[in-house]
Amino acid sequence: MKENDTSAEKAKSKEIVDKKIHPKLPDGKIAPKLMALDLDDSLLKDDLLISDRAVEAIKKAAAQKIYIVICSGRAPAALLPFVRRLDVAGLEWGRYAVASNGSVVMDLHERQEIYSVKVGGDALLRAKRAAADLGLPCQVYSSSTIYTEKENEYTLMDSKLTGLPVEYVKNFDEFLNNGFAKMMITGDPQILKGLRDKLAEELLGKAVVLISKPYFLEILPANCGKGEALEFLCGRLGISIKDAMAFGDSMNDESMIVKCGLSVAMSNGLEKIKEAAAFVTRLTNDQDGIADFVEQFVLV
Repeated sequence: MKENDTSAEKAKSKEIVDKKIHPKLPDGKIAPKLMALDLDDSLLKDDLLISDRAVEAIKKAAAQKIYIVICSGRAPAALLPFVRRLDVAGLEWGRYAVASNGSVVMDLHERQEIYSVKVGGDALLRAKRAAADLGLPCQVYSSSTIYTEKENEYTLMDSKLTGLPVEYVKNFDEFLNNGFAKMMITGDPQILKGLRDKLAEELLGKAVVLISKPYFLEILPANCGKGEALEFLCGRLGISIKDAMAFGDSMNDESMIVKCGLSVAMSNGLEKIKEAAAFVTRLTNDQDGIADFVEQFVLV
């Protein structure tokens, strides 16, 4: 009996220490009905892979009938290697994914988009011309291809990162009139900050303008984001957004961090995201922060 008491005291003591060091931790177990997982700098380690530990934790969460939803800025086809890695898509609890920063929601069982919005051609053209005035390249995406006007280091980097092929379009301005789920403008972070402010004002009501990573400026459909996509999906599933858990680190995660009732910022995330989240992980992405959080506070 004394040994059990001692173990309980040690566990309680560790919990108190954890709360002092990491004040934004749950007081005990929590029960999300949906778990949205950002990839880069969240679920992925610095080598851009998902660890065995994370896969195991997420599979156990799915076994508890929690919907597991990859929620990324990457295009639909670029999510598939990670979908296969998690190996829960064959279950009802793993059948959905959010791509292109919330512009697309996919039903992996039906192999179709169940939600899709685009930025209009006029807004894309204005963004492209503003970027060109600063000597910055831009690119747009279909579900499986990156399109740009001419070769540049950032598009090649993105292609290598996502595994998507690049197609060079001669009459790029005319091509943009088709409208696309996302445009990315790439370049020096300081230049992008100024361009973001300019485009956010010019495209108000027509597009969302945000910096997802220091060298990536994204143009997304108006009233669109990961949070809005999760609201749609939760509505379809009959789940309250307050029962959804979302893990993220950057500004393209802000809408789901704000909207989801059980939001979790990565400890390596931006301060603004950590301030907005209900909770913050104890560990970074490279230390398996998501797996640690799920093991400690979600799995039963």
